[in-house]
Amino acid sequence: MLLDPPTMLTITIALAAAAALYLAVEWRSIREPSLLFWSAGFATISVGSTLALLRSSGFLWLGIWFANGLLVTAHFFFLLGVARFTQTRLSPAWYLIFLTWLVMLLLPDGPLWSKAMLVANSLLVAVPTLKASSLLRPHGKSLSVGAVQLRYVLLGHGLFYVAKALTVVIPGTLIDLAAFRGEIIQISLVEGAMAIMLIALSMTGTERYRREKQIARLAERDPLTALYNRRALEKRATRLLQQVSPKQPGALLLIDIDNFKLVNDHYGHTAGDRLLIALSEMILAALPRNALTARLGGDEFVILLNNASSERIVELGNTLRDQFLTMASQTFATPAAVTLSIGATLFDTAPPSLAALIEQGDLALYESKRGGRNRLRLTGLTTSG
Repeated sequence: MLLDPPTMLTITIALAAAAALYLAVEWRSIREPSLLFWSAGFATISVGSTLALLRSSGFLWLGIWFANGLLVTAHFFFLLGVARFTQTRLSPAWYLIFLTWLVMLLLPDGPLWSKAMLVANSLLVAVPTLKASSLLRPHGKSLSVGAVQLRYVLLGHGLFYVAKALTVVIPGTLIDLAAFRGEIIQISLVEGAMAIMLIALSMTGTERYRREKQIARLAERDPLTALYNRRALEKRATRLLQQVSPKQPGALLLIDIDNFKLVNDHYGHTAGDRLLIALSEMILAALPRNALTARLGGDEFVILLNNASSERIVELGNTLRDQFLTMASQTFATPAAVTLSIGATLFDTAPPSLAALIEQGDLALYESKRGGRNRLRLTGLTTSG
């Protein structure tokens, strides 16, 4: 197959259409808006390339600059997709790209018109492409290999169009794009087809990585409070427990809501969910550095600390009890007060397992509830509300 312009345009149409369809199908699975922008960009390239192919086949009434305008639009879609992916807000000034394009179309036709339009088209493609590459730059270390690849593919693609614009300063390089001639056209088409393949693969890999991270995150989070679940806590607790020593004791606080059923009975389960979310937010706000917290299920929460002390445990527990009592009494009036009971365990050697440690915390929690509820029970120390 000869790499002449019509052949390359046909390949470009097929690649762009396939990329647009694939990204649209991916969007149906994960509903990530950036995929829609990227799909729209490839679809626009496919339409523009189709118009250019029709013109090269004799339909001269199809202006080549309309097809090139679609190329600019496609790369603007790519920029919007990357901005959405990196959660970056673009300035409205970026929409001046289209105003610039319209102004260039109004320039009078003359000997330098083709060269001026070549520069304008190339730079209007290069600028949003390079901007998209720069948006990915701060995220390279925290994202996938696909995101890093996408950054450099966009960078190379943008620099190619910058180089294309610079050809106008070389004597004898006036290119009659309206007649669809010139070696740079063929080079551009080859580069464009390669860029489509690389960008599509990078974009797909980037979004797949994000989807996998989201799935992994959901698998280890409690769906209501977004705290760790027990499985995730066990996974992360190992390192913390290994740091425990007589000089740096560890502690576990097991927290349970007293009379939680009254809230559900009087106000409904939605109110109970709000109460659980409020408690999780209080715990996160009071959580010391390097501590772990999780929702074990129902109305039971756990906090795991290192470098702990009796004073630190009592202070943390009483702070949570006081804050929760104030909030619950103001929000939900119930026959009996809705409070917190806390069972705490202080240890200076690593326990056999997290399960064994939680079992000790359960015993302390039971003593707290048996002692009248709204209490913190720590071995050898009891504080009442």
